[in-house]
Amino acid sequence: METKVIAHIRSALSGKFGAPRQSGLVEELKAEIHFTPGFRKSEALRGLEGFDYVWLLWEFSQNRIPDVDDFRATVRPPRLGGNTRMGVFATRSPYRPNAIGLSCVRLEKVDFDRCILLVRGADLVDGTPILDIKPYISYTDAHSEARCGFTDDTGWKPLKVIIPKERKNDFTREEAEALEKLLSLDPRPRYQDDRERVYGLTFSGREVKFRVEADTLTVI
Repeated sequence: METKVIAHIRSALSGKFGAPRQSGLVEELKAEIHFTPGFRKSEALRGLEGFDYVWLLWEFSQNRIPDVDDFRATVRPPRLGGNTRMGVFATRSPYRPNAIGLSCVRLEKVDFDRCILLVRGADLVDGTPILDIKPYISYTDAHSEARCGFTDDTGWKPLKVIIPKERKNDFTREEAEALEKLLSLDPRPRYQDDRERVYGLTFSGREVKFRVEADTLTVI
């Protein structure tokens, strides 16, 4: 099957570590979708302004895709603490037999003049190739009564985030709000709980270092 990259995303996230584990968890996180030259045609976006959400089909460009002989049938979901194995097709792990991701994001604006989409809540790192875009349609895509497997029984509580004022001033107000929400999701692997360990992620071109003790994350 031949696929074509139709666009790339421009995001404040430049690395896998710290990226939201699902789309929509950090709606404060803004991003732009820039189309590649062959698909940079405003008429291709006609009518999209009438939708609030879109589906993005994209490529896991920073992952190694296993050969058939190396394929592992199970993974350890972070939601289960990283200690319990589930079938790969029962999870949304980035470890996939094909490098295909699926995200639902809020469509903030369609910029017809520049042929750019402004979105919120994306879980894609900067530069991620996008393979297709489809509108979200609630009467077919939303199933409020659906069972959600092991995620129904594994609730989580956001961390309290402390960012010193002088560090907050390094960002715009919107960037600081997105960063705080992002960190509250606890980007660490769930099996790590070392209060002395310093973690780091890159956000909006800056390296953000932090520690976690109990239910509090402190940017240092």
